[in-house]
Amino acid sequence: MTQTAVELVDDLGAVDPSDWDGLAAGNPFVTHAFLHGLHATGCAVRRTGWQPTYLIMRRGGRLVGAMPLYVKAHSRGEYVFDHAWAEAFERHGLPYYPKLLCAVPFTPVGGPRLLAASHEDRVLLARAAIEVARQAGVSSLHVLFPREDDRRALREAGYMMREGVQFHWRNAGYADFDAFLSAMSHDKRKKIRQDRKKVAQAGVGFRHLRGKAITAEHLDFFYRCYASTYANHWSRPYLNPEFFSLWHEAMPDAWLLIVAERGGEPIACALNVIGGDTLYGRYWGCVEFVPGLHFETCYMQAIDYCITQGISVFEGGAQGIHKMSRGLLPVPTWSAHWIADERFASAIADFLERETDGMNQYLDELESHTPFKAPLG
Repeated sequence: MTQTAVELVDDLGAVDPSDWDGLAAGNPFVTHAFLHGLHATGCAVRRTGWQPTYLIMRRGGRLVGAMPLYVKAHSRGEYVFDHAWAEAFERHGLPYYPKLLCAVPFTPVGGPRLLAASHEDRVLLARAAIEVARQAGVSSLHVLFPREDDRRALREAGYMMREGVQFHWRNAGYADFDAFLSAMSHDKRKKIRQDRKKVAQAGVGFRHLRGKAITAEHLDFFYRCYASTYANHWSRPYLNPEFFSLWHEAMPDAWLLIVAERGGEPIACALNVIGGDTLYGRYWGCVEFVPGLHFETCYMQAIDYCITQGISVFEGGAQGIHKMSRGLLPVPTWSAHWIADERFASAIADFLERETDGMNQYLDELESHTPFKAPLG
């Protein structure tokens, strides 16, 4: 019988990219290039509170499973909020950090987290990660935004599940953008048309740049916009220019840059990522304020692109009930959690049961306020 071996690696450069990507299921955010780029450019490293400790599983010397694991010294850049849990630990004189996290840094996008071809191997990975957490003596282990196949394995391995919500747009086979608007209720359709008209009357036009059509000059402008969004919130960007340059060089076809221009000069842009049949809205910024520009650049232009290109889903990022008025509907998201201390595990399990009931009621309420004339099938 071929032996299965598990090891930890702190440098993804030690793993063959083609072997890794063979397990990534085509998701752009768990590719070797994306994850290794975060480490190689100093964005997700020990100094920033993201210490790579990747779980690698081999059978007969062949890579058959992996988890993007990090030792975390804080909870920033995760988009699943556990600060109340950390405070509860501290009130009882117990350290919550470091903790062990399986996630894509700074990226609230669902996808594979237990990278393996079979359910059995996904369960093995989930259980191996718990053993790593036990041996490391950390307070807890968390898996953020796992896909459905992973969730089944995580439940089987004993993790607790936590429900959240995001807002995604789904293509109902619209012939064009007007057909999409026609499916919406009168007031929502009218508001979108009014907002789009204001942007057009301000003299703003748009360009959709894909792949290698995105130049170094475009990248420089994008980063200026990206950084300004953080500066406007008195914060600092998680990602540096070197990462975006390396990412674009490695995966140009995954990039869609929507650039807003006025008088021949760029004034705003939004970076979207294409993966399979999904467009992921990721980063946005502007250097000039125009009423309605944010919604038009980030959502309406992205939806128009999906309709034109026949893309099925547009994910608009974390949070944002305001997105419903633009046709993005609520969908549940998930995270999985293992807590070392049985007392806290019991308390958190009780909390999660009550939180899930509340979240399901919230989702039902949101769905009753659909922006469409009739619920989409």
